[in-house]
Amino acid sequence: MNSAARLVLLACLAATLPAAEFSTTLTNAKGGDPLIEATVALIPLDQPAPPAPVTVQAEIEQEGQEFHGFITIVQAGTRVAFPNRDTVQHHVYSLSKSKKFELPLYNPGGQESLVFESTGLVTLGCNIHDWMIAYLVVVPTPWFTKSDPAGRATLTAPAGRYRLEIWHPRLAKPVTEEITLADDTPSVHPFSLTLKPDRRIRRGGAGKSGGY
Repeated sequence: MNSAARLVLLACLAATLPAAEFSTTLTNAKGGDPLIEATVALIPLDQPAPPAPVTVQAEIEQEGQEFHGFITIVQAGTRVAFPNRDTVQHHVYSLSKSKKFELPLYNPGGQESLVFESTGLVTLGCNIHDWMIAYLVVVPTPWFTKSDPAGRATLTAPAGRYRLEIWHPRLAKPVTEEITLADDTPSVHPFSLTLKPDRRIRRGGAGKSGGY
């Protein structure tokens, strides 16, 4: 059996396994405020994760001289589009180890896209607007989400063992923990987290970018 056929078989097997629910609530240890837009991923330990469907595409737009969304999470192999919905040109780039790239100056209404094959954190910037920053977290699993305005995150995945990974730019390092999901038994794991100060540059009238 070749590798492509094996991945298809594993994906089919994963789809037939009993589903289990994982949920967490993320809060700031200082004051108890919810941690918004943290990435939460379940990486299977007992079998390979199904690959990302080729039809899946994410988007990080530029508007109001800011990136939207500020934090994006995708599975490795996903194509990410970078549409310019602004009134000025942008030059999107990253110097991150997992994906170094440049999308040279392109005009309002233009769009570029890239496939992100390697897992890891990709920090995005604009070469002509120094305050613009965004984060793309590339994970080796289809079971991922972000925490909502109440700091909650919920995932449904096949029963089994997983490595839980939580990331946010205000964490000194990612939170990792091995967990086991059981058939039809909700798994609840709240976290009270120590956060670094919020040093993101704020600009008046910047628009709809997510906060934290």
